[in-house]
Amino acid sequence: MSGRLADLFEIGRHPLAFEAREDLPGGTGWRLYRLRFRSRAGEAVRGFLCRPAGDGPVPAVLAIHAHGNRHDIGADELMQGRPALAGPPGPALAALGIASLCLDLPCFGERSGVSESAAAKAALWRGRSLAGQMLGECHAAVGWLAAQPWAKAERIGVFGISMGATLGYWLAAVDDRVHALAQECCLADLEALIDSSAHDLHGLYLTVPGLPAVAANGTIAGLVAPRAQFIGLGERDPLTPPEALAVALAQVRAAYAAAGGRLVIHREPLSGHVETPAMRAAMLAFLAQALA
Repeated sequence: MSGRLADLFEIGRHPLAFEAREDLPGGTGWRLYRLRFRSRAGEAVRGFLCRPAGDGPVPAVLAIHAHGNRHDIGADELMQGRPALAGPPGPALAALGIASLCLDLPCFGERSGVSESAAAKAALWRGRSLAGQMLGECHAAVGWLAAQPWAKAERIGVFGISMGATLGYWLAAVDDRVHALAQECCLADLEALIDSSAHDLHGLYLTVPGLPAVAANGTIAGLVAPRAQFIGLGERDPLTPPEALAVALAQVRAAYAAAGGRLVIHREPLSGHVETPAMRAAMLAFLAQALA
């Protein structure tokens, strides 16, 4: 199954060539850099790296940004946050001694000149998917992090909310270099989403043809076991309706029951598609312990 998933997720097909690093003004206890990469197709890719002060080595997290119909944000999420987050993750992780990297995914940030619709349709017609390109580039970003002398290659984590969550557990399922995963507000069974019509609330980028026939989302997230995983959920999140969430959660729990490992499920009964302050605190505590 994992081999078929890696193929669907285009792992290894979207290398990123590092080109430049620019020092930016930092803050108390952390440094900030703007990075430049080049995609396989020759597209410029912007990234931001937030590192704790000092020379390391330190754990590092790939922060995969969300969608939120804000194609203008992209990698800026790391240091500026977004409405769905309780605050920017970069400085919060640096305060724990953890570095973080966030890239503009295709159609976001400085790459928003190409619309999501155009990019997704072109990929689908060519037998690929926009999500596959995103995942392929995230895989390359994990490799870049693991190769840095200031990073602990055996302590690489992934964090994401919404789109970043789905890409996060899809990536971690097929990339065992990911030591710990923190995903928020996007765990749901695809077949149950389709049956309830809630699938149409999700972006076109998410369409990976044939994926449900290969593995359900809960099964995919379960492939992260026995590596540590945090799942943050809002009980009133329309993107993860109860019937779709229940199926996926049961599959993840079964995987951890069989394989072992640390699984933390944080549920917010009164919130929706948003990271609450309590969820943020729980997520940070999880990553601090998992990447120690």
